[in-house]
Amino acid sequence: MHYPHRISKIKRKRKCGFRARMRTSKGRKLINRKRRLGRRVNVA
Repeated sequence: MHYPHRISKIKRKRKCGFRARMRTSKGRKLINRKRRLGRRVNVA
């Protein structure tokens, strides 16, 4: 039985991985924005 909505890991990496983001200017902006935020869990 094939479950619905099973995206392959390769397809996912190619679509929303780091290298895919670095290809576009918007993606680079997004990565830089996330880098500025850092890995904070709770800001409160």
